[in-house]
Formats: sequence, structure tokens, C-alpha cells
Amino acid sequence: MSSFLRYLLVGAWNTVFGMAVYAALYRWLGGHVHYLVLLIPSNVLAITNAYVCYKLFVFKTQGNVLREYFRCYLVYGATMLAGAALMTGLVEWLRLQPIVANCICVGVTTIASYLAHRNFSFKSGQESTGGNEKACP
Repeated sequence: MSSFLRYLLVGAWNTVFGMAVYAALYRWLGGHVHYLVLLIPSNVLAITNAYVCYKLFVFKTQGNVLREYFRCYLVYGATMLAGAALMTGLVEWLRLQPIVANCICVGVTTIASYLAHRNFSFKSGQESTGGNEKACP
């Protein structure tokens, strides 16, 4: 199975996971905590779940836990901003219906985030240097 297909499967799982976490938090704390505030812990848990699944099942990397975890957050943030910008352009400039624009954005950001995670979040130091170079003394 290709890593991209594994990525899509993990993404589907993570979507269900994130929605379930938010629903549970809302049910548990919704009477006391604003519904938008509950997005913070639910997103932290969903991104952490995605990170673990990407690491173990998609990219299968060793070590670099904190670096990869931080980079996952960078990729999520960048793709969220890029998706919002793309959505704005598609709706405001090209006059597409928001639902159509969102479908395009999901496709583009899914591919972009896969490539960013593969080439940035989960790229090991050896891969980036070719693995044959020695560090300077």
C-alpha cells in the first residue's frame, strides 16, 4: 500500500477521531466552556493523534519525536492558512460557490500537506544530507 493511500486512511481516521473528541468535550464541558474554546484541546489531541499515526503507519520514521511533532504543527498551520487564502480567492475572485471552493481546497491542501509532511515533518536528517556526509569537527 502506498504511503499516500495510508495517509488518506489516517486522515479519514483522524477526522472521525477529532470530531469524536470535540463531541465528547462539548458534551462534558459545553455547559461551562464556550464551544470555540473547546476547539483548542480537541485540535491538540487530533493533531497529536495524526502525528502518532503518520509516524507509525504512514512515514514509519525513527526518533526525532519533538522535531517531527513541532513540524507537524507548522504544516497544519501553514496548510490551514493556505487553504483559507485559496478559499478566499476561489469564492471572492473566481466567484465559485463556497461548497465547490471547499471541495477544491480539501483536495489541494490534502496533497500539499502530504507532500509537506513527507518532505518536511518526517524527513530525517540523513535523508536531507544524503546520509554520506560527515559532520564538521
